[in-house]
Parts: sequence; structure tokens; C-alpha cells
Amino acid sequence: MTTQQTTPVSPAVSGPRSAGSAPTGTTDVALGKSGADQPADTRGRTSIADVVVVKIAGIAAREIPGVYDMGGGLSRTFGAVRDRVPGGRPNVGRGVKVEVGERQTAIDLDLVVEYGVSITDVASDVRENVISAVERITGLEVVEVNIAVNDVHLPDEDTDGGNPAESRVE
Repeated sequence: MTTQQTTPVSPAVSGPRSAGSAPTGTTDVALGKSGADQPADTRGRTSIADVVVVKIAGIAAREIPGVYDMGGGLSRTFGAVRDRVPGGRPNVGRGVKVEVGERQTAIDLDLVVEYGVSITDVASDVRENVISAVERITGLEVVEVNIAVNDVHLPDEDTDGGNPAESRVE
């Protein structure tokens, strides 16, 4: 909630203003004041890009045991190709969508979990870790973390290409 205090400004007054005086007759108290006598945390504005929250949430989600990968099938396929390209970096934001406001954020995650783990436990742990990391690092309030489990990784699936098939021709 923004609190405003109205102060009359005389039209006859001109010249430099003292620190904290109102330029148009309205002072927005919620945004702080300028001047060397004000605390540093009230002198300016901080904005956080969506990509920052995406990366923090992606890293925090992957830290939880039972999370095998993130993203839908097509994005995982493209990610696997990108990871194999020399010089390519893994995309920590794959499977993460965010909406970031001035003070709040909402996060959507697409997960692939390991076979045999409790999906509700993994989802709860992911949600808790993501909220904790995003709020601690950014200072934004996380209003919701929606989790969609898109797949289950089976132990016998070989998705990293560790053992390529032998060639039949020489």
C-alpha cells in the first residue's frame, strides 16, 4: 500500500530545493527519499529480471533428490542436443516459467522424477527449496509454486547416450 502525504507548494518559491522537499506537492513516502542523510537502502530502486528468478528456481529445484530432469519432452530433447555441442552450457532455466512483479513472483515448474520416489514428497521438497532460495536471494515474496510432473525416469532408460550402439558396418 502506498502512503502519500500532500504538502502545499508555493508557486512563488523557486530555486534549489532542500533534501526531501516535494517537487510537485506530493511526496511518495513508500519509495524513500534522496539525499546523503538518508539510509542507503532507501536511495534508489532495485529491479529483478525474470531470468534471474528462472535461474534461481531452476537450480533450487534440481538440488532436490528425486528430481531427474526438468522441462517437457521436446525441451529436454533440445537440451540434450545443446549439452552435447562443444562449448554448450546446460540450461538451468529449462522447465521453469515465472511472472515477476515489483514485490512478488509466481513460479511454474515442469519436472521429471526418478522412478520409486514419492512424487508428493519430491514436489513438497522442491516447492520448499525454491521458495526459500528465491525469497532469500531476491527478497521477492513467492506467492505460488506450481509443479507439473511430466515424466518418470526409469532406471533402465539410457537418456545420456552413455553406451552408443555399436556400428554394424566397418
